[in-house]
Amino acid sequence: MILVVGLGNPGARYESTRHNVGFQVVDRLVSQASAAFRARFEGQFAQIEIAGRAVGLLKPETFMNESGRSVQPAVSFYKVQLADVLVIHDELDLPLGDVRLKLGGSDAGHRGIRSVTQLLGSDQYLRLRVGIGRPPPDFRGSVRDFVLQGASPTESPELERALEKAVGAVRLVTTDGLAAAMNQTNQRPR
Repeated sequence: MILVVGLGNPGARYESTRHNVGFQVVDRLVSQASAAFRARFEGQFAQIEIAGRAVGLLKPETFMNESGRSVQPAVSFYKVQLADVLVIHDELDLPLGDVRLKLGGSDAGHRGIRSVTQLLGSDQYLRLRVGIGRPPPDFRGSVRDFVLQGASPTESPELERALEKAVGAVRLVTTDGLAAAMNQTNQRPR
C-alpha cells in the first residue's frame, strides 16, 4: 500500500484556506474514486485503488501542528515503508501554482511536516509541495493570517490548476514510481 496524507486543519473555518491544499487534493482523489471517508487514525481515512495498487488516503484531524499523531499510527498499522508515504502540503517558498515532488529534506518551518518527521523518526518520506506563494508586500497581517485565508478571485484559477496537477502527481507516483513522477511533475512551465 501507498499512504497518501493530505495535511490541513479540520472544520469549515479552514476548508478553503491555503493551508488546506493537502486536504483538497485528497478530497479530489476520494471523490474521483467514488469512495468515502471513515473516522480512523485520529483523522478521516479512505482506501482506493489506482492501477491495481492499494492507496490509503488520510486527512489528519489533529490540526496541522500535530499531524504526526495521525500519520504514525496509520503507517504502523499498514506496515507502510517510508518510501511509500506521500505527504501533500502547502509551500510558502514555491510560487502560487507550482507543484514539486521530493524525497526527504528539512521541514522548512512547516509545523505539520515537522510533526510527521518527529513521529515517524525520519524525514525520508515523499513530499508533494503545492506552492501558495508568500504574502504580497501590501498584505496586512502575519504569514499565519495569510495561510489561513482562501485564495483571492485572481489567484483561484492558478490554485485550481495546481490542485489538479497535484492529483496527477499522486497518480504518477502510484503508477510510474517516484523518479518518473518527479521528472514530469517538477518540470517548469515554458
